[in-house]
Amino acid sequence: MKVLSAAVLKPAFFWLLSLLLSSLVWFIAVKASNEKDAELQKSLIIFGVMFSVLLQEVFRFAYYKLLRKANEGLAALSEDGKSPLSVQQMAYVAGLGFGIMSGAFSVVNILAGSVGPGTVGIFRDSQYYFLTSAFMTMAIILLHTFWSVLFFDGFENKRWVAVVAVIATHLLVSGLTFLNPVYEGSLIPAFVIMVLMAAWAYFTAGGSLQNLQHFFMCKENK
Repeated sequence: MKVLSAAVLKPAFFWLLSLLLSSLVWFIAVKASNEKDAELQKSLIIFGVMFSVLLQEVFRFAYYKLLRKANEGLAALSEDGKSPLSVQQMAYVAGLGFGIMSGAFSVVNILAGSVGPGTVGIFRDSQYYFLTSAFMTMAIILLHTFWSVLFFDGFENKRWVAVVAVIATHLLVSGLTFLNPVYEGSLIPAFVIMVLMAAWAYFTAGGSLQNLQHFFMCKENK
């Protein structure tokens, strides 16, 4: 458990770096613009989110390259010339680190808004704000895990469609949040994308329908 926690913290640090840099760019853009122009500020928020997504993917790639070098070093030191870690294992841990840190920051912002001075529900705000935010945070955490599996495999085996799909769906899911407070317009598509990415990542990692059948029927694979 301690090893897993330490492994998750490393990609989480990379995600924090991407957030720091994207926040800095957004802050400079806001200060350099007319802060009284509401439409411009809204456009800058959209720009900030999209830029942050692209920067996260850049740092995901940087972390992949770092792990690839480390994996080659481990293979060189091992007796059989093979690394004890597979690409799927590295991708899973990297995605989990990205997702947990992303979810933690989302929850912190929501909890900070819940303590006041206002109360959610006043002035016709949705009473489902916290519930839908929790579900969206869960979807983002899981999506980061699935995205990393597909992203790492895409670069490892030159499957560029998977890489493009990861970046495109990440941009799409982040863009869907601008539909709030129409939560059914953001939450339902996000979960549909999550299920599709989960299935794709499962088969990419070597899963099969037979394995699923054995799992649900509590049978051991022979």
